[in-house]
Amino acid sequence: MGSSGWDLWQRGRAALDAQRFTQARRLLDRAAAAPDADADLQARVAGTLSYVLAQTGDPAGGESLVREALARDGLTPETAAVLAGQLGVICTRAGRLDEAEVMLTRAVDGLTGVALANCLMNRSLVHMQRRDLDACAIDLQRATEIYESAGEASAAAEARHNLGYAALLAGDLVTALDLMARSRPVIAAESDVSAAMSDLDRAEVLRDAGLVEEAERLLESVAVVFGAARMRQARAEAEFHLARSLLQHDPTRAVKVAGAAARRFRALGSESWAARSAAVRLDAKVASGSPPRAEEFIDAAAALTAAGFPTEATAVRLSGAVAAARTGQGQAPLPRLPRQAPTPLKLRAAEARAARSRGTAARRHVAAGLDLLSDWQRSFGALDLQASVAMHGTNLIFHGLRSAAESGDPSILFDWSERARHLSQQVVPVRPPHDPELASDLAELRMLRAELTGSEWTTHPQVRALRDRVRERQWTATGAGDTRRRVGIDEVRAVLEPGTAVLSYVFTGSELLCVVTTTADGRIVRLRWADVERATQGLRADLDVAAAVRSGPMAAVVARALDERMQSLGAALLEPALAVAEGALRLILTVPGALGGIPWGMLPQMAGLPFVLATSVSRWFDDRSGGRRPASAGFAAGPRVPRAEEETRAAASAWQDATVLAESDARVDAVTTLADRVDVLHIAAHGRHTVDNPLFAGFELHDGTLFGYDVDLIPRVPDTVVLSACELGRSSVRWGEEALGMTRVWLHAGTRAVIAAPTVVADDVASELLAAVHTGLSAGEDPAVALAAASSTTGLRTPFQVHGTAL
Repeated sequence: MGSSGWDLWQRGRAALDAQRFTQARRLLDRAAAAPDADADLQARVAGTLSYVLAQTGDPAGGESLVREALARDGLTPETAAVLAGQLGVICTRAGRLDEAEVMLTRAVDGLTGVALANCLMNRSLVHMQRRDLDACAIDLQRATEIYESAGEASAAAEARHNLGYAALLAGDLVTALDLMARSRPVIAAESDVSAAMSDLDRAEVLRDAGLVEEAERLLESVAVVFGAARMRQARAEAEFHLARSLLQHDPTRAVKVAGAAARRFRALGSESWAARSAAVRLDAKVASGSPPRAEEFIDAAAALTAAGFPTEATAVRLSGAVAAARTGQGQAPLPRLPRQAPTPLKLRAAEARAARSRGTAARRHVAAGLDLLSDWQRSFGALDLQASVAMHGTNLIFHGLRSAAESGDPSILFDWSERARHLSQQVVPVRPPHDPELASDLAELRMLRAELTGSEWTTHPQVRALRDRVRERQWTATGAGDTRRRVGIDEVRAVLEPGTAVLSYVFTGSELLCVVTTTADGRIVRLRWADVERATQGLRADLDVAAAVRSGPMAAVVARALDERMQSLGAALLEPALAVAEGALRLILTVPGALGGIPWGMLPQMAGLPFVLATSVSRWFDDRSGGRRPASAGFAAGPRVPRAEEETRAAASAWQDATVLAESDARVDAVTTLADRVDVLHIAAHGRHTVDNPLFAGFELHDGTLFGYDVDLIPRVPDTVVLSACELGRSSVRWGEEALGMTRVWLHAGTRAVIAAPTVVADDVASELLAAVHTGLSAGEDPAVALAAASSTTGLRTPFQVHGTAL
């Protein structure tokens, strides 16, 4: 006996839910042709088939089917309500939000149970597009309760995921990622396509958090899944989001990807999404230095308004205003922002106002925008999230720096230097409680780190899943406490001791300057950026070669070449500033990302000068007197470093009752326990800097890598940390100004001074120098003073330098 039409329809719906579209269509065709297919069933089949058509590239055909079915006589009220809901979904995708809301409300009023929850979910998307996030959340919470009561775990997870997306639109990145992460396992269990749909939204969270490379890897992978499933609309949506992410750092490629997405949407008849893609393409052209004509912005804004995307239409008008200001095309009135405008849109409005202004007025608009960004950052305390979200202020901060440089006023330029330095450091983190699940994930990552090499570490599925989970746990667990204030140049001058100078380096994107602050005054020194660029080309390679080639016929040649480079670099960077800070005996430096990796201690002009690389002068100001004479020290020697144990024991001899962990005793748990109870921690081990996520940088111990994320599991971090590990003084530059690496991890956790090197240091050199450093530390010397003294007494010139606030 054959299956009934109703049974075939149900099986077709199940195939559709699993994204098996070809199978679904066959079953639905059979259901429509079944002997028992009355008008009601025929209408239900047509409604379901319309969704298949919409997902596989024929939304117009799907809409016609639903409208024809809805116009038939003899439909039950329930079937009519179901069809109204399906038509509402189609109208939503087409951008006809008014009609969509009418149809979906009709469905909500006529349905009960799970069918009602489905329509509430769909109506929430209409509210979401209109940025009516309160109404959106009400519908989603109601749907979640219905699904949970009905035992529909997968649907409930999808509703919670969508609540996460609403949180994303409200700027609450931590809640967004938490809800999506908790929902994903249930959603992903349904099918690869379901997992990809979840990851499509998660990629948006990562992009808005500034983790664009991770977002792009995720988007490229979901596009492959959608392509294999012949889901042309979903694939085009992934390309659209990829273009939005590329816009932040590769606008030339973003132009191409957005254009391809727009063409794909037009071929599908999805004009609303085509308009959104065209808008991204315009932004990418502005960012790449080839602004479109004013008419293109006007047309794009009109298309977005017609498609039901007023917020994005406003963003396009603001982009047009920025482009017009840059090219001198006049000043049309700026659009008014929607009541619930998201923070990135408010930042773009500030950029537009600043672009149309000069001098004090421009800086006032930039400052207002950065204050908005600061308010947003105060909602989370995790280091990588604070640093990465600065992406949204990149254009503003460079605009402010250029304007400040043009002013010629040292106090103004100092203030803007501090704004740039302070942007990701003003929120004091609330240390998270110990999380055994996080510790377990890190332990598993340690094992994988030991087994995998090269690109496997970033591409292996299990590693990626664990890394995602670790990051997400850290985001949600690390709260935000008080905020640090910025200080002005006069406040700094008032507390400086005679002989101490502050060198605040500022890079505007095209010009390098230095504000020199002493007890006497503050002065601006303009430097030759071209000379600095020339001197830094190939710097890292020369430093690595010099550390490796220390004997034999080439040693003298290598040493001489490095000496010449250091002399040129010092002449370009330091001589003009030190000429102004005449007689300086101690230096506090703040440097932009453009100067990351400079081995300041190796510059001949620094010989004998104690100095510290401060994350910001404001933080140095607040923490300058917070140190205490260290009373205890701990040491750990990692495996496969020939002189690590010799180095640690020689350094430990400067202390009474120092603890030295070596061989099998130097395990991650033992080292973190040791860190909790000593004032000075010294680790001699192989180090690895991870460019794509510096918080997965770390050093190798007996049982694996101690990651940056492990540091936040230490209840009380040492006052001073010495990292005798190649590369762990390096940092990755985020968005022009933000530098993030292992040194920043320790400083963020509360350490006052980190002694580390940005490049390779020969083992014997590190051993001799750092043993001498501990002689000074144990005698109560400031870390910067101890390092300078050790360099003088040993005659060793190394890239070791002090980061933090201790001087």
